[in-house]
Amino acid sequence: MTRERFEALVDQALDDIPDELAALIRNVVVLVEDEPPADDPDLLGLYDGVALTDRDGSYAGQLPDRIFIFRNPLQEMCESEEELVDEVRITVVHEVAHHFGIDDDRLHDLGYA
Repeated sequence: MTRERFEALVDQALDDIPDELAALIRNVVVLVEDEPPADDPDLLGLYDGVALTDRDGSYAGQLPDRIFIFRNPLQEMCESEEELVDEVRITVVHEVAHHFGIDDDRLHDLGYA
């Protein structure tokens, strides 16, 4: 799959987030990278920032939080485009959930881990 098509899948996953939740996402940029960090090569996505639940009055003026979606591991784990669409959606929702302060245990309970 081309990078442009993959990025379109990420955009679609973001567009599918309910408007009520999307309106609460603040100071976040979503980036597609080909590879995850070398120390965690199986990583599919990563939230790098301060969750909304951890922000206080001193948070103002900070650089945007970052959500990384790693293209190659996602493509390698999927056998079809349909499966890739689902995995990208799950990964995007998983990382956005971290922005809202939802941890991996709760995401697992919800089926997103």
